[in-house]
Amino acid sequence: MALKSFIEVHPDSHFPIQNLPYGVFRPGPSAEARPGVAIGDYVLDLSVVQSAGLFDGPILGKSDCFLQPNLNKFMGMGRPAWKEARFSLQKLLSSTEPTLRDNANLREQTLVPLNKVEMCLPMVIGDYTDFFSSMHHAKNCGLIFRGPETPIGPNWFHLPIAYHGRASSIVISGTDLIRPKGQGHPSGGSPYFGPSRKLDFELEMAAIVGPGNELGKPVDVNEAADHIFGLVIMNDWSARDIQAWEYVPLGPFLGKSFGTTISPWIVTLDALEPFACDAPKQDPPPLPYLAEKISNNYDISLEVGIKPAEQKNSCIVTRSNLKHLYWTLTQQLAHHTINGCNLRPGDLLGTGTISGPEPESFGCLLELTWNGQKPLSLNGTTHGFLEDGDEVIITGYCQGDGYKVGFGACSGKILPSSP
Repeated sequence: MALKSFIEVHPDSHFPIQNLPYGVFRPGPSAEARPGVAIGDYVLDLSVVQSAGLFDGPILGKSDCFLQPNLNKFMGMGRPAWKEARFSLQKLLSSTEPTLRDNANLREQTLVPLNKVEMCLPMVIGDYTDFFSSMHHAKNCGLIFRGPETPIGPNWFHLPIAYHGRASSIVISGTDLIRPKGQGHPSGGSPYFGPSRKLDFELEMAAIVGPGNELGKPVDVNEAADHIFGLVIMNDWSARDIQAWEYVPLGPFLGKSFGTTISPWIVTLDALEPFACDAPKQDPPPLPYLAEKISNNYDISLEVGIKPAEQKNSCIVTRSNLKHLYWTLTQQLAHHTINGCNLRPGDLLGTGTISGPEPESFGCLLELTWNGQKPLSLNGTTHGFLEDGDEVIITGYCQGDGYKVGFGACSGKILPSSP
C-alpha cells in the first residue's frame, strides 16, 4: 500500500509524504527562525514537534537539534539521526496515525501554510565549492573560447575540477540580485569598466555536507554518501565578460562572487534513493581513489524559465537533468577531501552547470546563445544575456508513481546596477 498523508497533497505538488524536505522558516515577520519540513501546502514546525516530545527515538529523543535557528546540528548528527527523523515524521503525518491527525490544537500549532512563511537559508554555510562536472558544458565552453582542436583539457577526464567560491553572497530563493560592475576585455587601449554586459544564469544543483571529516583524513568515495545530507537547486549567477577578463591564471573571482541563489528546501538522499540511476561510463577509468563500487546519479528533471520585465509569463529556455553529470556527487566530495581538506556540516558543493547533449538542454545562456551570437526570443523580446528586470526561475523534480519528489523553485530577479 502506497504511503499516504492525512494532509491532502495534489499529485503535482513537490512535497508529498515521500519527500519531506527540510528548510528553515519564520512563521511571522518578528518570529524566530526554526526548522521545518514541507508537506503539501504546509510547513510542519519541527521545533513544536520536538517540544511536544514527538521525536521519541534513541537519538532525537535526547537532542535539541530542532530547537536551533538552522539545520547544522541535525546535519552533523549523520545518517542514523536522519533515518530516525524520516521514520518518525512519515509516521506522524501518515493517514493512519491519529497523534496529529486527530488533535486539532496540535495541528494548529505545528502546521503553517506555506504561503504565510518567510523562508531563510537553511544552514550556516562555512565554505562553498563549485565543481565543473558536466562534460557537455565543459565541451561547449571549450568550443566557444578555445575552438574545436582541444575543447576539453586533458586533466578534465581524470579529476572533478572545482574552485573555491564565496559563501557570504549565497542567498535564498526570491532574493533580488543587483547587476554587478567590473572590468571587461579592452575594446581599445584600456579595459571596459561598468555594469556587466553579459550577465548569465547557471543551472546547477548542490550537495550539502552532513558530517564532516577531520583535517588530514580523506573520505572514502564508497562512504561519501554518508557525508551528504541532501541536495538543493542552485543558480550560480555569472558575469561572463568580467569572468573572461579575470579568470587567467587563477580562475573565477568577481564574475561569480556577487551572488549565488539556492532553493530553500533540502531534499534528502533518502527521498531521492528511488530515483538513483547509473552514472555515465567514465573513460579513461578514474584513479583508484575515485573508483566507485556503485556509480550513481539521480534522475532529476530540471527546467529554467525567464520572465522578462513587465511580462506576466515566463518562457522555458532549457530542460536538463542531473543524470547528465559525468562526475558524481560522491566523487566530487571524495576528491575534495583527498588532500586532507576538512569539510564541515553545512558546506555547499555545487555541481557546476548541468548541460545535456542537445541544444535545448544546455544549462546557461552562454551555451544557449553561443556567447550571444544566437539570441533567444522570449515573448517577443530578444535576449543574448540577462536584461535588467529579468526573473530566472529554476525548478526540479523526480517523477514517482503518482507523486513527485521536488525542490520547489529557485528564483531571483536582476536589478539595475547601482549608480
